[in-house]
Amino acid sequence: MKSQDETLEEWCRLLLRAFELEDVEVDVNEVLSLAGIAAHSVVRPAAPLTTFIAGFAAGLASGSGQAPDATSMRAAMDVARSVSKAYSADEAGEDYVPPASGTATGVATPSGTPGE
Repeated sequence: MKSQDETLEEWCRLLLRAFELEDVEVDVNEVLSLAGIAAHSVVRPAAPLTTFIAGFAAGLASGSGQAPDATSMRAAMDVARSVSKAYSADEAGEDYVPPASGTATGVATPSGTPGE
């Protein structure tokens, strides 16, 4: 019997192949971590929504040539993680200061402006 990790890696490869994206590297644990942050910072259903939107943003940045795949994915996930944490802090009446971003990807930052 396969472990959950083995099943997810297999599913990831199968899905990438179905979309003809075999050469794209996906860090399954990083995606799951982002989903967990969104689920716990917002509400559980925010997890798939957050990962979908982050992936879409990364795809747009990468597809338009603004940044390589890995950079676009990392930047989009960083933005989604930051927005999730800021949402949680705001809901709790706390201030949240996101970490500084130093990548040039064109992926929107929490303020809505392109990354620098």
